[in-house]
Amino acid sequence: MVTIHFLPDDKRATVPKGSTILEAARTAGVTIDSPCNGAVVCGKCAVTLASEDLERVVEKGAHQLPAGERARGQVLACAAEVYGNITVVVDDAPSLRSFKIASHGEAAVVDLAPHIVKEYLSDLGVTRVLGGGALLTEEEGDTAGESYGVVVDIGTTTLVVALVDLVSGTQLATASALNPQSRHAQDVLSRIKMGSEGRGLAELRRGVIGEINALIDQVAGASGVSRSRIYEVIFSGNTCMLHLAAGVDPAPLGRYPYTSALTCAAWLPAQATGIDIAHGGLVYLPPIISGYIGADITAGLQAVRLHENKETVLFVDIGTNGEMALCRDGKIWATSTAAGPAFEGMNIRFGMRAGEGAIERCSVHPDGSLEIRTIAGTEAVGICGSGLMDIVAELVAHGVVGKNGKFVKPDSAGIPEKLAERLVERDGKPAFLLTDKVWLTQKDVRQVQLAKGAIRAGVEFLLHEASVPVAELQQVLIAGSFGYHLTAESLTTIGLLPAETSGRIGFVGNTAKSGGEAFLLNAVSREEMRDLVEQVQVVELANCKDFDKVFVEALSF
Repeated sequence: MVTIHFLPDDKRATVPKGSTILEAARTAGVTIDSPCNGAVVCGKCAVTLASEDLERVVEKGAHQLPAGERARGQVLACAAEVYGNITVVVDDAPSLRSFKIASHGEAAVVDLAPHIVKEYLSDLGVTRVLGGGALLTEEEGDTAGESYGVVVDIGTTTLVVALVDLVSGTQLATASALNPQSRHAQDVLSRIKMGSEGRGLAELRRGVIGEINALIDQVAGASGVSRSRIYEVIFSGNTCMLHLAAGVDPAPLGRYPYTSALTCAAWLPAQATGIDIAHGGLVYLPPIISGYIGADITAGLQAVRLHENKETVLFVDIGTNGEMALCRDGKIWATSTAAGPAFEGMNIRFGMRAGEGAIERCSVHPDGSLEIRTIAGTEAVGICGSGLMDIVAELVAHGVVGKNGKFVKPDSAGIPEKLAERLVERDGKPAFLLTDKVWLTQKDVRQVQLAKGAIRAGVEFLLHEASVPVAELQQVLIAGSFGYHLTAESLTTIGLLPAETSGRIGFVGNTAKSGGEAFLLNAVSREEMRDLVEQVQVVELANCKDFDKVFVEALSF
C-alpha cells in the first residue's frame, strides 16, 4: 500500500501500489478535473509533484504534457501510477459558476394551463395542491397565489435552471453552472461507461442532483420564493442525462439496440430523486425520441413548433452531441451523432470551457493582422468552443489551413506575411501562434474536423432520407447554449453546414430550457409532444449505407 497526501486540501488516501493519482484522489474526496474519466486523452488533469516524488510514479500510456511541464514536476493524474508515498499539489478547480452559459431560448407562446393547480377551500381553511387532478398535498391557509415550478436543462457539459411562476406564467430567475459530471467523464459514452457501475452511477447522480439543488436555492433566493412552494421540476436533457439524474443504469444505451431503461413522459416523486422542493412535489421526464435523441430535442421541437412550420426546416442542437431534426410537410426525421467534446474546448491543447480569459472570437484583418477577443477582456489563457470555431474558420478562409485540414507552409503563396509569421513549431510540430502563450496545434484542427464532420454527415443523411435537396432548405435553426455563441459564417466556412444554407441560418438559443418552460406552463403540450415523438422517423446513422464514405467526405474544409 502507498499513501498520497493531497495539498492544499490536506487530505490523504492509502491505496494499493499501482493505483493512479486520480483513483487516490477520488478515494480521498479530492476533486481533480478529469473530463475524459481517466482515458488519458484530454490532458486536463495535470497535478504537480516534488522532483523526488517523480521517481515514485510511472506514467502509463502516451501522456500529453509537453516536456517542459514534466520537467517542472507536472504529471497527468489519470496516467500516473504510484509506487511510493508521495505528496500531490492540485491546482484550484475553476468555480462551477464561473462559465459563460447561454440560458435564453426562443419559444412559442402557450396557453397558461399548468399540470400543477391550487385551490383554496375557504370552509376548511386549507389550500389543496393538485397535480393533473390528483391531490399532492394540503397547506394551511390561502396559498393559491404561490405556485412555482422549475425547468432544468441538464446538458452534458452545463446546467441551466429557471424558476417560473405558475400563476402568472412569468420566468422569475435563471442560474447556470458546469455539470459536475463533466469533471469525471466529458461525453455521453464515457458517462454511460462510468454510470454502468453502481459506484460510478451513485457518484454521477450525487454530483448533478447536488448542483441542481444548489441552483434551485440560487433562483429561489433571488426571487424571494420558498422551496416549499415549488411543486414541479421538468428535467430537460438527453436520454443519458435523464438516466443519470434519475439514478437509472444507463448501460442499455451503450449497446445495440440502444434502448432507454427509463420510462419517460412520466413523473417521479421529487423526494425519490433527491430534488428538494415541496412535500409531494414531482419531477417530470418529457418524452424522448430514442436512446440518443432525448427530451432536450423534444423540448426544442416544442419551443420552435417545428411540426407546425410550413417551410422545410433543419433544426440542429450543436454540442457534445449533435442532435438534429428535419421537418418537411409536417413530417419529421431525426438523428444524433457523436460530435465529441472539441466544441466544448476539450481534447484541445489550450482548450477550456467558456470562462474568463478564454478566446471567444477571432478575426483576420485585410493586412493579415489578428484580432482576438476574450471573455471578460482579460489576457488570453485558452480557447473555448466558439473561439475555436472562429479561429479555424478564419484560417481556412485565408488559406492558412488547407481543405485537408493541414497547416500550409509559412512560405506558401498568397498567405499574408503577418499570418505566415504565426506559423511556427511547438514541441517539434506545426502550430499557429495566437498569443505568446496560446497556440493552435495540428491535432486541434483535426479534432474540429472530426466534430464538424460528424454533424455534417448527420445533416447529409437526414436530407437524403427525407429526399430534400439542400437548395430546398428554407431555414436552418441552430439551438443550444454553445450554438448560441457561434456565427453563421464560421459554420458554413468550415463546412459544418452546406454553403448553400448561407443567409438562411438562425440562432434560437437554449430551446431545451424554453421548451421545458412550455411543458411546465401547459400540460396539454406534454400530451401533444408525446404523440408527436411516436411519429418521428429516427435515422440510425450506424445502419446507413456508405456512412463511413460520407463522413470522410464531410471532414474536408
